[in-house]
Amino acid sequence: MKFRLILIGLALPFSVLAQSNGDTAFLTARDAFRAGNITKLERASSQLGNHELAVYVESYRLRMWMEQGDPNNLRDFLQRNEGSYVAEKLRADWIRWLGKRLTWNEVDAEFPKMLAPEPDVICYSQQARLARFDQSVLAEAEKQWLSQLEPPEPCRPVLDALVTNQRKTADDVWARARRQVEANRPGWAKTTLNYLPESQMPDSKAFDSAINSAMSYLVRQPGNWSASRAGRELAAFAISRLAANDPRVAADELEKIKGKLQDSERQWAWTQIALQGAKKHLPETVDWYANAGKAPLSDEGAQWKVRAALRAQEWGVVRDAIQAMSAELAARPEWVYWLGRALKSGGRTTEADALFDRIAGQPNFYGNLADEELERKITLPPKAKATTAEETRAAIDNPGIRRAMAFFRLDLRTEAVKEWNWALRGMDDRELLAAANLAKRNQIWDRAINTADKTRNEHDFSLRFLAPYGETVRPAAQNQSLDDAWVYGLMRQESRFITNAKSNVGASGLMQLMPATAKWVAKKIGLRDFSHGRVNDTETNVLLGTSYMRLVMENLDNHPVLASAAYNAGPGRAKKWRADRPLEGAIYAETIPFSETRDYVKKVMSNAVYYSAQFNGKSDSLKTRLGVVGAKTAEGMKDADLP
Repeated sequence: MKFRLILIGLALPFSVLAQSNGDTAFLTARDAFRAGNITKLERASSQLGNHELAVYVESYRLRMWMEQGDPNNLRDFLQRNEGSYVAEKLRADWIRWLGKRLTWNEVDAEFPKMLAPEPDVICYSQQARLARFDQSVLAEAEKQWLSQLEPPEPCRPVLDALVTNQRKTADDVWARARRQVEANRPGWAKTTLNYLPESQMPDSKAFDSAINSAMSYLVRQPGNWSASRAGRELAAFAISRLAANDPRVAADELEKIKGKLQDSERQWAWTQIALQGAKKHLPETVDWYANAGKAPLSDEGAQWKVRAALRAQEWGVVRDAIQAMSAELAARPEWVYWLGRALKSGGRTTEADALFDRIAGQPNFYGNLADEELERKITLPPKAKATTAEETRAAIDNPGIRRAMAFFRLDLRTEAVKEWNWALRGMDDRELLAAANLAKRNQIWDRAINTADKTRNEHDFSLRFLAPYGETVRPAAQNQSLDDAWVYGLMRQESRFITNAKSNVGASGLMQLMPATAKWVAKKIGLRDFSHGRVNDTETNVLLGTSYMRLVMENLDNHPVLASAAYNAGPGRAKKWRADRPLEGAIYAETIPFSETRDYVKKVMSNAVYYSAQFNGKSDSLKTRLGVVGAKTAEGMKDADLP
């Protein structure tokens, strides 16, 4: 909009004015589509000409005419735009429209042309196959039984078919309901229990009481509550709900009733207490997991069993827990690394080194740590040769990238990112580097970084780890006596250098400052005439952000791992997550209870290693940066009101 306003009254080339008029026509058409105004849409459509986003407006028209229109128009559009993001989205909407009308032959014809179908679209295809008695659908649905805990509406008939075809027993129904209770989806658990024979279904009011008033439910149960499976399972559900608030209280209650529960019910209840205990870093957690025996664990439960053992330094439990994971889960870099560490602690260094070698060289937290276990330095890979004029021209002429750039020009970032990401599908390294460079030249920093991140053999880490605003950021870091590599590592994770970035909780700018935090820091450093409207100003944002980083460091032992956790989740939490004894920085990071913060801290610290190598021209050590996090103390923080 600012760009268009600047144009008013100036003598400009016709092509620039045409682009501006086309942008206005597109925005008008988009608004008309959202309002359901077909007349206004048609009028705006006629003013678009050869605008990059004209294809979107055509798709809007086809959506609005879907009810009355000839499907041949849809087919013609999809054929002309096959493989594009806009065609993928339109085809998905058409399949949804057809599925709701049970037009299964058409669904069968269109679904194979989908490139990345969403779950509900997949389920419409599965319904179509069920309608022609394709029993292979049931084998696919089996895999969704314990993973798709909150299924989209089109998926429910597919899951229903498993029960109708007697592919699921009462044990399976209870297993699914348990997973849903664990995932805090009690409404879906109640729905799942409707699959039980009527004589085995728990009373609806009893279920609600066990979920919503767990302690009261356990205290007021009738004397014969354990005579039925429903009664025992609801008691276990109540224990699970108690554990979410206080695992120790739940453990005490389970001890009182465990003799009345069957093995699977009792062991599942222990897994729920252990899971919550692990997240709260309680020392009894490893014992609670032991009480659960070999009860099946969800992926989350299996991972937290390892994390609890890491904090307790129970390397044998770490080893056994990872080896009991599913193959897919155990193959993740974090569990490959920690299994290697567990084997190494037992003297099995050859096996450990083989595991480290499997993930070494990956430019991430655990790839870095694996390199260091193998005594390899973390260095920047050779820089790919510069992209040629032909490669650059191909990126500029790519229709998907052109549409993305048009969306960026209109400040429609969500649509721009989707179109950009779709355009990258199937690109080789040279094409990715050309696209990343194009984004960099247009100061679309986040797409430059994310695109360069995707290369497999040829790399340019100056793109992966861009360092814009150096004239502002590096002096600010120096003024605060902060490591500029760490500051950039944090900014890269916070905003990808988008100056007007705003999170869903209200954080703003390059360093993603919350309003209250920005106001507190401004007052603390004596910044006069500060108003929140200035928070997106680059210099102000960096000044406040780096000042806050220094204050957090000073309040948390000058430890960057604690400070990184505090920047994301708050200093009180970062302090609370310490253990009663010193912890490896890597173990502290891996056992952070919040998944977002856990991922954030690991990425910030790994980012810092690469920025350091780039700024200083020599390898850096992640292990040294992580160091050891000291034991928790009763001492308060220097700034008691630090937000």
